[in-house]
Amino acid sequence: MSDVPFGFNPHDPDDKSGQQGNPFDFSQLGNMLSQLGAMLSSAGSSSGPVNYDLAKQIAFQRLSSTTTTIGFAPDQTSAVTDAVHLAEMWLDPVTALPAGTRVTQAWTARDWVERTIPTWQRLCDPVAQRMSGAWVDAMPAEAKQAAGPLLSMLGQMGGMAFGSQLGNALAQLGSEVLTSTEVGLPLGPEGTAALLPANIEKFTEGLERPASEVMVFLAAREAAHQRLFSHVPWLRQRLLDTVEEYAHGIKVDTSALEDLAGKIDPANPASIEEAMSSGVLEPQTTPEQKAALARLETLLALVEGWVDVVVDAAVSERLPGANALRETLRRRRASGGPAEQTFATLVGLELRPRRLRAASALWKLVGDQHGLEVRDGIWEHAELVPTAEDLDDPLEFVERLAETRKALEDPIAELERTMREAESKDPESE
Repeated sequence: MSDVPFGFNPHDPDDKSGQQGNPFDFSQLGNMLSQLGAMLSSAGSSSGPVNYDLAKQIAFQRLSSTTTTIGFAPDQTSAVTDAVHLAEMWLDPVTALPAGTRVTQAWTARDWVERTIPTWQRLCDPVAQRMSGAWVDAMPAEAKQAAGPLLSMLGQMGGMAFGSQLGNALAQLGSEVLTSTEVGLPLGPEGTAALLPANIEKFTEGLERPASEVMVFLAAREAAHQRLFSHVPWLRQRLLDTVEEYAHGIKVDTSALEDLAGKIDPANPASIEEAMSSGVLEPQTTPEQKAALARLETLLALVEGWVDVVVDAAVSERLPGANALRETLRRRRASGGPAEQTFATLVGLELRPRRLRAASALWKLVGDQHGLEVRDGIWEHAELVPTAEDLDDPLEFVERLAETRKALEDPIAELERTMREAESKDPESE
């Protein structure tokens, strides 16, 4: 298979134009880029690997055509505030982490898009940068030289394609999510507990539980997430860094670019989006990416597992339907939805905690054996946080936890103890 990238035509042996030996029609390239210029001029001023102006436009357009809620009545906004306040009081006795919510808000789906897009930018940029860079790297040197500064238009074309795909995914996910932290990542502003009443109303249909009960249960989950993200300084950074690490390892099979040649119409953005979502350019997973993915899945599971245990302790005896709601949310997180599948294609990751139940069991065991102070104190040290192997053998983790904490609290004493043990085993020391 040749390495001719999309947008260029291989040399025709019957061509009598005198360009024999040159596999590219540079006049055609110029025409294509002229078309792109006209198209890009109306796509907003966003620069970078993803056109976020376009993404927001598309998301808002889709949401306006599928939802009728522009804002909320005062009683809905106050209902969210009251639910979060009540949830915080219930959480206080069951966790050592203090309240992390500074602002409580009721969001529309449009609000969710607006407030979370800065974080999505951090998640999507590395992927888009690698993908668009692969297009240019695949171009032969003479093509790059002929294109010159017009290559930036190709970058803008990729930015539009990613922006279009992101906008559709944001609209779909924004119409589904119940809270700002539901996907397991700190997407919204720090310290802001946000619930989406319109989505919660749809979610409540068919559950046979009072709407107020569902609201308080979800408020408790949101408030628990905020405690964790606000008071564990390294956690937010570690989650986002792991996603970025995964993205930076992306490698694209540039030979697949040839397959797109007949599918791209430069004047039709829809054809670009369709080609990108066809799977032809699906990144190849490297060993480094698999390791990063395993770390991310474990960390997501630990976050969701801790929230699951803490919320259960806070509400199980207060809300009659708590157990049913807990199981419903577990299944919802485990199975994901169409929007999460879209992001799995876009970012290359499925943002779901595959080992949620194992993580919940581990946190429950630690709390039962050592108390909630020790359980929540584990988050103080990244080195103490359980690994995937610990999820396989939680009893062993619980047994060594006391020794590990002691070593961290008094490293000098631990070093002296280790040296004494080493000397006692060394025959030359006798």
